[in-house]
Amino acid sequence: MARPRTGSEGARATKPVQSKDRATSSVASRRAVLKRIKDEDVEHVLFWFTDLEGHLKSFAITPSEIEGALDDGMGFDGSSITGFNRIEESDMVAIPDPETFEIMPRPVDEHGHALGAKVGRMICDVVKPDGKPYEGDPRYILKLAIERMKKLGFDAFNVGPELEYFLFEDDKGTETIDEGGYFAMTVQDAATEVRNDTIGALESVGIEIEYHHHEVAPSQHEIDMRYDNALSMADKTMTYRIVVKEVAAWHGYYATFMPKPLFGENGSGMHTHMSLFKGGRNQFFDAKDPNHLSPTAKAFIAGLLTHARELSAVLAQWVNSYKRLVPGYEAPVYVAWSQRNRSALIRIPLYKPGAEQATRAEIRCPDPACNPYLTFAALLHAGLEGIEKGYELPDPMETNLYHLTAEQRRERGIVSLPETLGEAIDELSRSELAKKALGPHIFDRYVELKRKEWDEYRVQLTDWEMKKYLSVL
Repeated sequence: MARPRTGSEGARATKPVQSKDRATSSVASRRAVLKRIKDEDVEHVLFWFTDLEGHLKSFAITPSEIEGALDDGMGFDGSSITGFNRIEESDMVAIPDPETFEIMPRPVDEHGHALGAKVGRMICDVVKPDGKPYEGDPRYILKLAIERMKKLGFDAFNVGPELEYFLFEDDKGTETIDEGGYFAMTVQDAATEVRNDTIGALESVGIEIEYHHHEVAPSQHEIDMRYDNALSMADKTMTYRIVVKEVAAWHGYYATFMPKPLFGENGSGMHTHMSLFKGGRNQFFDAKDPNHLSPTAKAFIAGLLTHARELSAVLAQWVNSYKRLVPGYEAPVYVAWSQRNRSALIRIPLYKPGAEQATRAEIRCPDPACNPYLTFAALLHAGLEGIEKGYELPDPMETNLYHLTAEQRRERGIVSLPETLGEAIDELSRSELAKKALGPHIFDRYVELKRKEWDEYRVQLTDWEMKKYLSVL
């Protein structure tokens, strides 16, 4: 079948702004990009970056402009980007990272012939006109978190996010295209072909896929990427989301990462697996510990638990996110950890002999509509805070937390995640760790932006209210 072009159409870039510092990428990597563009007849290249909320932003340039752009970047007006500077200080420069260059997957006709222009893309760092990093760039915030990690002696923060999403007939409603359930392999799972095409498209842009399956809710699906270092994985997560949406469009469907689009069904999460490496060895593994967790791992997990409530507004940033984080739908609500208990916020996947490198912690509250750069930065800072300050890990909670009464949870010292975005923003606004993780520029703008979203939501009148109250009050 004919499929529409993949990739985002970007706004025309302004005249390049010369920065004092040349691009930090190597000459060899820049030359390799120029050679691929020429050898593969790339017609234009998309420059990608993200706004504060993780929305992908893009503009396209022609091959004739690439060499200069690789050296000095391309200027743009940042005043129209959510969370960026206001108009009086809005000049920004997008510096492409040549290591992220990929040829975007293209639609094909019924004969397998590619349609449309051949398009490349590079993910950019955003800098100010003087060449200094822009403190409002989410990618830069993650780089700062990684710098902190390296100062503490670690080489890599590896993450493996599991993004779930829904496929609907279109973007006008929530008409499902199948009624398959978890791991369904029946004629009801009509989207298997969509998932297969999506995997092919993801692999074509350098994203390794481990497995895929139908999720619990109707029309809900999951494709899992192989773990990678946090910066590369954040780049891949942004790519994953646009590719999933584009391939769905090839088939005439609409893909959404909205956390809770269907009432009464499970929402979509982004369970995120994490570990720290040094010298090629997993610093979370300890053969002598009953749970095979090292002191480093325990302190890291303790940091995540300690700061979970105050970081919730980053990991689950939308009003709709908190419709997912409720008891009864396999979403984590209570701040605890366990080796097998999936009702806990943090789970330790079962250790397998010989798989020491795979020892990791899985946090279950992030959702796939988060900003991955800010999410991974927040998680890393929380874990490092635990390591630096020697946080003690409480005992694991192996009981199903949903079956405990409120009094039993209080007795055991188990607190809940925020129940609304409003509560989450109040927690975030008081958090010194969040200010450290996000930096003062993003911290202030983020709190302002999310408070505005919550205020817009809480004054709305819903159908539920009208049906519940109008005829009786």
